[in-house]
This record gives sequence, structure tokens and C-alpha cells, in this order.
Amino acid sequence: MIEMDSAVNHNNRSISLDGEHLTLEQVLLVARNNAPVKLHISGKEKLLKSRKIVERIISSGEVAYGITTGFGKFSDISISTEDCSTLQKNIIMSHACGVGEPLPQEVVRAMMLLRANSLAKGYSGVRLELVELLLGMLNSGIHPVVPCKGSVGASGDLIPLSHIALAMIGMGEVEYQGKRMASQEALRQAGLCPISLTAKEGLALINGTQYMCALGSLAVADALELFKSASIAAVMTFESLEGIPNAFDPRVHEVRPHQGQSLCAKLMLKLLQGSELLERKKHKRVQDAYTLRCIPQVHGASLDAINYVKGVLETEINSATDNPLIFPDGGDVISGGNFHGQPLALALDFLAMAVSELGSISEVRIERMVNPSLNGELPPFLTRNGGLNSGLMLL
Repeated sequence: MIEMDSAVNHNNRSISLDGEHLTLEQVLLVARNNAPVKLHISGKEKLLKSRKIVERIISSGEVAYGITTGFGKFSDISISTEDCSTLQKNIIMSHACGVGEPLPQEVVRAMMLLRANSLAKGYSGVRLELVELLLGMLNSGIHPVVPCKGSVGASGDLIPLSHIALAMIGMGEVEYQGKRMASQEALRQAGLCPISLTAKEGLALINGTQYMCALGSLAVADALELFKSASIAAVMTFESLEGIPNAFDPRVHEVRPHQGQSLCAKLMLKLLQGSELLERKKHKRVQDAYTLRCIPQVHGASLDAINYVKGVLETEINSATDNPLIFPDGGDVISGGNFHGQPLALALDFLAMAVSELGSISEVRIERMVNPSLNGELPPFLTRNGGLNSGLMLL
């Protein structure tokens, strides 16, 4: 499970990984607040257990994809025991070919955390010291320089993750203590040593969806904050336009019980409580325009969508996305496609739609406020001395 030490301050809560219980809130603590991370004892045990299967394969000479064979089209080519380490180093060097501006630090930190958590699940067969180095770099503030372009998606995030792995083997560049430098030098300054990859480890470091997950996790967090801001702005607009609160009556939403809609209606009533403008207003109209009356329906649908995407991401960040997967209990090595990004791609497209709808209805409410044909008793374009002043005409 995840352990969080509530006795320390918000920025230094220690997060313990086991591959099963990481939350988006904890991802944010690490990505944006530099919370320290460690392996839970159960994560260590699972790592040791799965590694034994890889060592068995090497010692017995069994054929297993990516361990004793080449990759992709070269999967039918056998790799000798002597060349296993070279194979893993070579895939990192060949796949670290991203282009474009470096990713923001918070994205790289999230990627490092998520990859460590996936490996701690115990289905990748890497050594304990590899995950400990990854977390050591994260806790020391050594952030690999990862170009923003190059992810494949259908084959996971091979290229961005390769740039993180490159730094772990003492190659490539990192950002450390405000400077961009060679990874080997940063590791030396932090008292860490680059790792020499052994069987399965290069492939295990780069096979996954952690770039997509990192971007998605941060986007969901920002979307939830945006929802709060959009709700407050909606209430202020509603009050300024002297809306009719009856549309938020709980009975209306009980007969169409979408969770987000009901929550938004309750939120609107709570935020409007005590409004002097609405208490003294006697309305001549019987109902408001859609942009005011349908706030719970529109905002609520977006909230439900954001929470759905959050659920997808929290499943993904606690998933094994490697290939092949190693099942220690039976000793089986199975090739599959858990690296495929389709579950995230569809969910994140849904997130984009949900956020855009919050913007769309907000834009129309702004139009009602500034348009003299629609804004009731408010001054045209919200300015005094119209004509002399143009106010917000250009909105």
C-alpha cells in the first residue's frame, strides 16, 4: 500500500510505492512539490521475486522475448548470454532519439515516479537496485533532459522513457541544481553511480505509457482546478445577471440523478447563499437563458467526464505496462500488448472535450454580461459613460 507520513509538512510527505495504490494526488505531490519517495517493503519483495525468473531464463538458455532474443522484427534472432547486457544498453541508445524542447520538470518527475511504481508491481524482472537508482535520482532532483517529441503511443512511450534510462546509465544530459549537465557528472555530485543494465532491464525501463500518464495526470489535476474556477465565475455571472435560483432546486436534479449535475446544483446554491442581489430581486421572467439555467447540466457533465478520466489514469498508473510480462508464481513469461496507449488516448480526448465545454459556456455567459441587448440592467459593455468609453466592447 501507499504510506504517507502525516507528521511531516505538506512538501515532505514520504510516499511509499508498491505498484498498487498510487493516487493522482500523490503524483502531484512528487511532480510539483518534490515529495520524497521510497519503495514499500512489499514492492521490494515483488522485485526480488520476479528477478529470479529472469536469472533462471539466462542460466537455462530459454528463449524469451527481449531477454534472450532481439526486439521487434529481430525477435527471431537469439542473443547469447554474453551479449545480454549489450542488448539492453543498445536499445536505450538507439531509442533515445527524441526531438524538440525539453519537457517541463514536473512532467519528467511524474514519468520517473510512474515508471518506478510500475516496476515495483513486480512483473518486469528488473533488479531492486535499478528501481532504487531511479528513485534516488528523483529524490536528489536529477531530472533527465527528455525531448517533448518522439512518443509512439501505439508502442508505448519508448522514446521519452529511453531518455530517462539513458541518464541512468551515465549517458545523455540532465538538469541538476539549476544547471544542465552530463548525467554522469550529476550522479557523481549527488553521490549516486550509473547502473550497468543486465538482462531485460533496458526493455523494462522503456516499455510503458508513463509519458502519456504523466501528461494526463497533470492535465486532470489542472482540469479539476479549472472546474472550481469555472463554477465560481458562473456564480458571479449568475448573481450579476440576477438569475433565478429555482433552476438549482434539488428536486429538479433528483429526477435526473447524474452525480456531477447534482453536485453542481448544490454548489451553486451554496455559493449563492446570502446574496443580497438575488434576495431583493422580483423577477418578471419565469426562467433564465440556457447559459444560466443549465449550469449544473453542463458543468456537471464536464465534472463527471473529468472524474472518469481520473479513474482511468489511476488504473493505468498502477498497472504493469511492460512486455513481456513475468508472472513469478507460475514462472511464466508472456508477450502481450499492455504498452498500448489506446485506453489513455480515448480518455484524454474525452478530457479535452469536457474542458472545452467549460470554456464554451463561460464565453456565452460573458456575452450576456457585456451585450446591452441581453444584460438586463447592467451598463452596455460594463462601462460607465458609454460612448466616451468603450468598456469591454471587444470581448
